[in-house]
Amino acid sequence: MDDTDITTATAPAEQDDLTFESLGVSPRLVKVLADQGIIEPFAIQRLSIADALAGRDVCGKAKTGSGKTLAFGLPLLERLDKAEPRKPRGLVLVPTRELALQVHDVLAPLARAIGSRVVAVYGGADMNKQIKAMSDGVEAIIATPGRLIDLVDRKEVELNGLEIVVVDEADRMADMGFLPQVEWLLRHIDGRHQTLLFSATLDGVVDGLIKRYQHDPVYHEVASATVTVDAMIHRFIAVHEMDKVKVAAAIARGSGKTLAFTNTKRVADRLARALNEEGVHAAAIHGDLRQGQREDALKQFGEGKLQVLVATDVAARGLHIDAVDVVIHYEPAPDHKTYLHRSGRTARAGSKGLAVSLSLWNEELHMKRLQKRIGVIQPITEMFSNDPRLDDLTAWTPGTP
Repeated sequence: MDDTDITTATAPAEQDDLTFESLGVSPRLVKVLADQGIIEPFAIQRLSIADALAGRDVCGKAKTGSGKTLAFGLPLLERLDKAEPRKPRGLVLVPTRELALQVHDVLAPLARAIGSRVVAVYGGADMNKQIKAMSDGVEAIIATPGRLIDLVDRKEVELNGLEIVVVDEADRMADMGFLPQVEWLLRHIDGRHQTLLFSATLDGVVDGLIKRYQHDPVYHEVASATVTVDAMIHRFIAVHEMDKVKVAAAIARGSGKTLAFTNTKRVADRLARALNEEGVHAAAIHGDLRQGQREDALKQFGEGKLQVLVATDVAARGLHIDAVDVVIHYEPAPDHKTYLHRSGRTARAGSKGLAVSLSLWNEELHMKRLQKRIGVIQPITEMFSNDPRLDDLTAWTPGTP
């Protein structure tokens, strides 16, 4: 990046009336979005789409769940030329397999509408199928760094035809130790190309990426301020060990999509089995499961066929799970940052969600300390699984019968 000033922008109120079409998105893609019920662009989309369509390098600061996929995906699809075999025109680098699949699922129907092809490339899946897709020719690939390097080493993919490169969740790449692989790939891309980078933070090693691999970028930031606590409804429930699963099941029955967090893989498996025995369709997702099992659980949950997804914190990293109605802390979050990260999955893109913490008698002191750290002080109310308040915890005010 040149040593020029980076253009900074926020989401002003006067931009609220912008539409995808007024931002420069083609009518065919606008129609696909409208058919999916996506009418108004989110803040990061209002800010960055026009610059990306104009060919500018874009550096976007926005958190997961802010609408980044369409912010880079729409310009990516609009600007790509037809690809030759093994020479994709666009590349989206993501930190996890789950995120690769989710980005693919967002972009695939849009790509089909304009006669383009996209494919997800990640470890743990059949490489031969991915090689076949490359040889057939695809306009864009959504890839995890390690698998893409494997394909480049095997000469199944060439990077010298790339016109647009997206680095998504750059901060998470750094946290997971993937930046050396990301930089290896960026160094091996020949010729001038457009680079779009999105991250929740832009300091430290991420700033190094910006300086080395972006040219005079325009910088857009979406503040995430109080969404952490104020956009959530918090409930703290004291439960008994033998009744705990039944309480979780009762909460799930009265809700839509429910994401339950445990601190260990063993408890995640046990909770998923127990919920199914209670007649609540649930599945666990963690690192010990086969990739196919993880993908199937995520797909069913996304389609509303799975009522409860039970996850460990590690497994949930990088997952874009939209429209979650309730987060259940089946086991208390170990610290306030983890609590906010878990709970924030119910407060995506302006929606308001419910976060419920279940506490055993010997965990109440930890829970009270957690409340102080997040600034939410309320009674930890004892409830049994037959308590009618569990049917709709948002309608009940803590401290009242």
